[in-house]
Amino acid sequence: MSFNPNAEIRSDNVARSGGGGTGGGFRPGGGGLKIGGAGGCVILVVLLVLMMTGILSPGQVMDLVAGGGTSQGQSGQGGVLEQCTSGADANADDECLVQATIESGDSLWAQLAPEAGWEFVEPQGIVFSQSVQTGCGAATADVGPFYCPADSTIYVDVDFFDSLSSRFGADGGQLAKMYVVAHEYGHHVQYLSGAMQSADRSGTGPQSDAVRLELQADCYAGVWAHHASATTDDQGQPMLAPLTDEDIASALSAASAVGDDHIQGDVAGGQVNPESWTHGSSEQRQHWFTVGYSEGTVQACDTFAVDEV
Repeated sequence: MSFNPNAEIRSDNVARSGGGGTGGGFRPGGGGLKIGGAGGCVILVVLLVLMMTGILSPGQVMDLVAGGGTSQGQSGQGGVLEQCTSGADANADDECLVQATIESGDSLWAQLAPEAGWEFVEPQGIVFSQSVQTGCGAATADVGPFYCPADSTIYVDVDFFDSLSSRFGADGGQLAKMYVVAHEYGHHVQYLSGAMQSADRSGTGPQSDAVRLELQADCYAGVWAHHASATTDDQGQPMLAPLTDEDIASALSAASAVGDDHIQGDVAGGQVNPESWTHGSSEQRQHWFTVGYSEGTVQACDTFAVDEV
């Protein structure tokens, strides 16, 4: 899938972090990571995944939780992504791809959210390297892309896209990358709808609210893919070309790559333990992306209304 080379992708809502952040992050004994509230729960889920993959030990996770960073808001922003002006830039530069995908998401959800009865507010986007200060506390690139409800911001270190293919096994296609951003945008939609606030994220397992929340974000990513070629820039030009079967296969490869069972078994080389799942299996994640893509509606993504996901 490619962006229309002539599409306008400039944005006042997406910026680059000024660099290495302000300390804390995931260093044992550092400033810690704030995990209170809705934003903290999203980050805590990421920490649990890192523990499953062996990137962090259980002790390090506990150190981070105990550290409890207290900083609020973003710091050290480096300003707008000046190199990102057109769809051609998004096709050539991953930072611009992030910005363009968020802009495409704005075009879609500004329409769908009010139709669903939710007030629409655009998210912010921050591209960072190494570490970043957020409304949910300090974070490093080890967490991968994430959404922080405390500042309504999607955070992406684009180096993760390389890890997605080299470490986790996705195919490296453009829609695999866009799926990651669209999934995080899906968490913003959940915050707008109230689903994030009402879910009980304390449990784990294949039918837990934590998993249902992640699968709903996958479904919303599929809804975005369904409508992506119809999203427009400020001048009314289509932002993306129509999807191909190869594009969908690329997105599904990314959904499979971040399944809990794949991470626990194939990536970490450990035992698959469904009762510890926080994001869902590869099959579940592919299924719900496909539901969203096939149906293209908010209503199709109510993962909390079905007996089993």
